[in-house]
Amino acid sequence: MSIPLICISLLAFLGIGLGFAVSLTRSKKEVLFGSSTDPEDILYKMVRAHGNTVEYVPILALLIYILSHFPQSTWVLWCMVLVTFFRYLLVVGIIFPKTLARPNPMRFIGALGTYLAGFGLCIALLLQALSA
Repeated sequence: MSIPLICISLLAFLGIGLGFAVSLTRSKKEVLFGSSTDPEDILYKMVRAHGNTVEYVPILALLIYILSHFPQSTWVLWCMVLVTFFRYLLVVGIIFPKTLARPNPMRFIGALGTYLAGFGLCIALLLQALSA
């Protein structure tokens, strides 16, 4: 079992799945492009969740992929798993609450966790580069 490849796969599913969900929501609401900025509109929330995901997933997947080519400490594997979990938590915190106009603990924890675990992956890659 390859933890890094599972994490990359789950991150890819998240990005592609959200893109598909945006398309389905557009079709249901009969909106061809754009969206309102109403923080309670499901299309707006889906677009924001997808947009935020595609801002972070490519670099996170690349970090995980590069690190997967070298033996890693347990803490690095945990960073991979946690960053994947936190990306999903963030998406849930964007889509499911009634509104985006108020703070949401899932969104906050998902974002903070993404930053912390993401920086952990950056540090792991830097350490890998310095030891080569």
